[in-house]
Amino acid sequence: MKNIVVVGAGYVGYSLALLLSELNKVTSLEVNNEIIKKINKKEPHLADNLIKDFLKKDLNLTATNEYANAYKNADFIIVATPTNYDEQTNYFDTTSVEDVIRDIEKNNSKAVVVIKSTIPVGFTKKMAEKYPQLKLIFSPEFLREGNALHDNMYPDRIIVGSKHRESKDFTKLMLDVAKKAKEEIEVLNIDSTEAEAIKLFSNTYLAMRVAYFNELDSFAEKNNLDSKSIIEGVCLDSRIGDHYNNPSFGYGGYCLPKDTKQLLANYENVPNNIIKAIVEANTTRKDYIAETVLSKKPKVVGIYGLAMKKGSDNFRSSAIQGIMKRIKAKGIKVIIFEPLLKEKHFFNSVIETSFEKFISDADIIITNRNSEELDQVKEKVYTRDIFGND
Repeated sequence: MKNIVVVGAGYVGYSLALLLSELNKVTSLEVNNEIIKKINKKEPHLADNLIKDFLKKDLNLTATNEYANAYKNADFIIVATPTNYDEQTNYFDTTSVEDVIRDIEKNNSKAVVVIKSTIPVGFTKKMAEKYPQLKLIFSPEFLREGNALHDNMYPDRIIVGSKHRESKDFTKLMLDVAKKAKEEIEVLNIDSTEAEAIKLFSNTYLAMRVAYFNELDSFAEKNNLDSKSIIEGVCLDSRIGDHYNNPSFGYGGYCLPKDTKQLLANYENVPNNIIKAIVEANTTRKDYIAETVLSKKPKVVGIYGLAMKKGSDNFRSSAIQGIMKRIKAKGIKVIIFEPLLKEKHFFNSVIETSFEKFISDADIIITNRNSEELDQVKEKVYTRDIFGND
């Protein structure tokens, strides 16, 4: 049994803390007191398909905000704090990760430090040069919102970026708690910089698939073609497959928007066309969707759901917000139906708590992902959700 500290209790950190606490003593280090209380009461604070049932297990997990005590006796410290993309600097804001590493160096320089936060290419080496006494590892996560715990339990691959011998110990930690047979999990132990690149290139490829099928859908809609038939036919090719092919208002969420922009920033001195196009395609799609909605001449536009996808409580960078802002910029009144929000307004638009009033007042209702709840007003609904999945 290892003594593990997981810094940050978002999708990445919380799912890891839960899973590792089955076989290890885990401390979740978090700044939000409400989240700390929920973790200690074994109450879920995130929308995830498996967390509620997983909490019924006998887990060795506690939460605290006292970082010095938490770090003191830790064998492993996993850093899973958020890194937002800074549009001004063209770079991830890695302040939270740097602050954690600095505090670890002061309180327990013997611990193995595993960075799970998404960071720029070369960041881990930079930190290793600054703190040569620390054993720093970068291990990218590949998780889906709403399925983070499942994806940690059944990983396709475990990538560990480090030349420290302790990297094998971390790999064993993850393999021991995985529910998938060890021989079915690919393990790749490489340099930290290449591991950082894998994370950004993987997410940018997924963003490219989203953008590709969105542009296919734009073409089909503009030319009165059956988008579903075209997509199904294209995806019958086994080299293409039928994943990440459901049209949307654009890619959004925690990872894809910021990771694609960061990768493009890393291409500053490298010739490229595709990476830049992937970033720009998301803006183009939102422009197209907003123009299509505006062409219907609505007086009141209803926004049904602000989350990026079904089963998620994450509103960050969701594509529908981009559509909403474009419509509001043209002076059109916007109302919102989002039961997860308790506020009365969102970006100066009214949040309607009555579904009946919402569907009555809106001339057109736009939703990134369809719902049976809207079946009664199908004639008002505008969506590009074809397959009913994410």
